[in-house]
Order: sequence, then C-alpha cells, then structure tokens
Amino acid sequence: MRLTVIGTGYLGATHAACMAELGHEVLGVDVDPDKVAALSAGRVPFHEPGLPELIAKHTASGRLRFTTSYAEAGAFGDVHFVCVGTPQSADSGAADLAHVDAAFAALAAHAVPGALVVGKSTVPVGTAGRLARTHDVEIAWNPEFLREGFAVEDTLRPDRLVFGVATDRAETLLRAVYAPVLAAGTPLVTADFPTAELVKTAANAFLATKISFINAMAEVCEAAGGDVRTLAEALGHDDRIGPKFLRAGIGFGGGCLPKDIRAFAHRAEELGVSLAFLREVDAINMRRRDRVVELARELCGHDVLGARVAVLGAAFKPGSDDIRDSPALGVAARLRLEGADVTVYDPEAMDNARKAFPLLGYALTAEDALRGADLVLHLTEWPQFREIDPVRAARLAARPRIVDGRGTLDADRWAAAGWRFRAPGRPAPADEEQ
Repeated sequence: MRLTVIGTGYLGATHAACMAELGHEVLGVDVDPDKVAALSAGRVPFHEPGLPELIAKHTASGRLRFTTSYAEAGAFGDVHFVCVGTPQSADSGAADLAHVDAAFAALAAHAVPGALVVGKSTVPVGTAGRLARTHDVEIAWNPEFLREGFAVEDTLRPDRLVFGVATDRAETLLRAVYAPVLAAGTPLVTADFPTAELVKTAANAFLATKISFINAMAEVCEAAGGDVRTLAEALGHDDRIGPKFLRAGIGFGGGCLPKDIRAFAHRAEELGVSLAFLREVDAINMRRRDRVVELARELCGHDVLGARVAVLGAAFKPGSDDIRDSPALGVAARLRLEGADVTVYDPEAMDNARKAFPLLGYALTAEDALRGADLVLHLTEWPQFREIDPVRAARLAARPRIVDGRGTLDADRWAAAGWRFRAPGRPAPADEEQ
C-alpha cells in the first residue's frame, strides 16, 4: 500500500520507517525542511536504537521518502497517518491540539476521494468525533503505545493493536496496513472513536499511578524503617499486580506520562468526571525529586553550597536522548540554584542537555564527572552506570557519598567500598562507614 505519515518526530519517523519495513511505500511529511533534509539523507535527529538503520535502509531503497508538501502527500497516499505532537498548554494543562487540527485540515484539502486519515497522536477523548464532523474525509484512530528505547520493536511487534473506526471499510484498510503484524498473532481490539482515544490515556494514567504508588510506599518505608525494594519484590510476586513499574526512585518524566495524565484529568473534568487521584499521582511524582534533593543535602551536612556534585544521567530514561521533563536535570538544576557546582554526564543526551541547561557543567565521561566529586547522584539508570566499579570510583571522588535515585545500584557493594549510600525508601547499608 501507499502510506503517508504526517509529522516526522519521534512517533512519526518511527512509524514511517516501520511501515516501510512491513513492505509499504511510505512518504513522510513535515513542515520543517531541515528535518526532512536530514531524514532524506538517512540521518535521524534523535536517539532511538535500531531506527537509523531502518531509515537508511529504506531511504536508500526508495521505499521511504520525505517531503514538506501536503499536496504531494494528498496525491500519494491511500492511508494517511497523523503523528504530530500534542504538547501541554501552559495555562490549563490541557492538550494543545493546534498541530493535530492543522494536519487534518491540510490533508482534507489535498487528499484524494476515498483516502483514510488515521490519527495516532495522543488526544483528549472526543477529538476524533469532532474532526470527523469537521472534515469531509473518512477518519479512524489508531493509538500508539511506544516505549522510548524500544520503539521499533513496539511498532513491528506490538503487544496489541487498537483500531477506532466508524465503518467496516476503515477497519479493512487498517487490517491491510498491519497484515504482517496481525498474521504474527498480535491481538486486535476494534473500538469506537472515544474508546480508542481513551485506551492510550488510560494506559498512561495506570502506569503513572503504579509508579507513584510504589514511590508513596517508599515514603512510608522511610517513615517506618522499611525497605521499599523488598516490599516491591513481595508485591510483584502477586500476579494480580506484577513486578513491572514497581521500582521506587526519582519518579517519571519524559514527553508522555506527565503531560498525558494532566491532560486526561483536565478533559475528564470538562466532561464532569473527577479524576482527582491523578492530581495526587502527579504530586507524588514531583515530591520524589524533592526527596533526592533532601538526601543530597543530608549527605553534604544539610548544605550543598560549594559542593562539587556529579550527576550520572540527563535523559529521562535510558535508551533515549530525550530530556523533556527529565527528573535528573530537574534535580541538577535545583542543586545548582542552591550553590552546588554540578557536573552532568549522560551517554546520549549531552547535546540536548547543554542546549536546555547551559549553566550546568558537563563531563566527557562518567569518570571525568566522578573526579573530585563531593557527592554523586545516580539519576538515569543507564546499564553502564551499574557497571561502575565503586572501589575505583571512590579513588576518583573527593568524598565517597552517593544517592541512588533510581534504586538499581548494589548498596552493600558500594558501602563495602567505603561509600556513604542513600536511596529513596531504603535504609542505609548496615556496614556503611560513617
């Protein structure tokens, strides 16, 4: 089939490349000529494992092309996927649908009769119905469930597909698009527009709630003298709960969960439904950053003024260079405002971090960041940070003190190497040298 993908950011570029991998002819569309030029040359302007190889492969073969022209896109595609962003409005927390509305309007003006326009962007419930009433094109909704760092895998081998359709024809077209995925046994849920829109926002709300739940339990463990890691292990053995998203720490960030739960709560309130618990989920999440700052102060004698702080991590999660709403950089910036000399290292997100936080210091390697540090903060759980030798790290640091904001380091191993070790929701190691 001939497909267009409107918007070539994280979602759109991944979807375009993966649709080409499934055998379709794909035209990516973006209003940014620099982005179109980079992708046309096989260059991906962000970090996503496996995606550069797919882009290069299919641009070279001619199966994947990019353009800035909606007229070209309208004449090209049988099915058009809209993958533009829905940022958070600064005033209300609602989703800003300007890019979605513009994309659908442009496609409606240029699409050939019979084309199907499929939304993949995360939108407030009711958006698809409004667009269907506004534009003289057939519309469907196909929400995405991508994890940054695993986006190619999640597109080619998803754990489910959801089609929000109003006609049998729309479902037939989408089944043809995803025929190889469905043939591999991927479950398909066919729904109406509102349900399809809600699946994405409800999934993000549930995941955010689970993360904030275990972080709230970390607060209780600290107050009671418990260990949240052991608590989470015990809870995870219950198959009604499961172990995923039960690691206490600094909390979630990124371009999806924070904005999506705020937009969901806002939209529910517009519909007359209170989702007040999501406000508390958000509040708990932000408190986790406060707690890491408190632990940093405690290890520095309750004052970080003049302390040299090494921050391991800038991306909001490993496997990505995305720093949107990054807990790591939020904490780093807070400590700098309190007078600390902060040096950051991240394997992939250094350029993005420098642009957004130019007043922080940056190191070329993790060892450079550790050298002369009075305090180390582990704030993004990159695998290479878990592999750091605490004995060697102690020789590099001026004072061996560390806060494990992600709860993935071996506390006993670090304490045995002479480190004062703190982590949210966990007691200090028994053999820690004071």
